[in-house]
Amino acid sequence: MTTDTAEKPGDLPFWKTKTLAEMNDAEWESLCDGCGLCCLNKLEDWDTGEIAWTSIRCVLLDGESCRCSDYENRQATVPDCIRLTVESVAEISWLPPTCGYRLIRDGHDLYWWHPLVSGDPDTVHQAGISARGRTVSEEGIDIDDYEDYLVTWPLEVGEGK
Repeated sequence: MTTDTAEKPGDLPFWKTKTLAEMNDAEWESLCDGCGLCCLNKLEDWDTGEIAWTSIRCVLLDGESCRCSDYENRQATVPDCIRLTVESVAEISWLPPTCGYRLIRDGHDLYWWHPLVSGDPDTVHQAGISARGRTVSEEGIDIDDYEDYLVTWPLEVGEGK
C-alpha cells in the first residue's frame, strides 16, 4: 500500500487553482493583503516611464490599519483612484512585489504572512510588509513637494520573506 501525500486539486485553496479571471468577487477582494502600498502616491517620469514611490498616502488610506476609510465610495472622493481589475492588473507595472494580485498573475504563490495563508489580517503588519507607520497623508502636501518624500522601501518589502 502506498501513501499519497500530495494535495489533491479539491484540497487546494482557490488562488492555487484559479486564474484571476476565474475568481468570484469575494475571492478577488480577499487577494488584497491590506498592506496599503498600492495607495501610496507615485511619480512617473514622462520620458522614461520610470515610477518613483513616495511615502505619501492617499487621503482615504488609514495609516495604521492600511485600509481605505471609504472603500465603497472611494472614487467619489478620489476620482483617479485605480480600481484593480483583471485587465488593470495585467497592465500595471507598479504593483508592489508582494502584491497578491501580482503574485497570482505571475504564477507565484502567496507569502506566509498573507491573511489567506496565515488566517490573520495582522501578519502583513507583523512581517513588516505594510505601509503602517511609514507614511504621511497627502492632505496639505503640495504636489511640487512630492519629490521630498521619495522612498524605495515599497519595492524592498518582502525581500527574503
